[in-house]
Amino acid sequence: MAGKKESSKTTGVSTYYKIAGDKATKTRKICSRCGKGVFMSEHKNRRTCGKCGLTEFNQ
Repeated sequence: MAGKKESSKTTGVSTYYKIAGDKATKTRKICSRCGKGVFMSEHKNRRTCGKCGLTEFNQ
């Protein structure tokens, strides 16, 4: 059996928030349907919500 691979993706607080000094600011947009706590994923030409499927296209 092959060894377990480690994921190269970083999923943590630093992905969703930018920490400067003692303040934290959000780096990604929050879904307008789902509300607080649900961030939208960023793609080349769009943002999508993984929970409800809402898609916003960039101009």
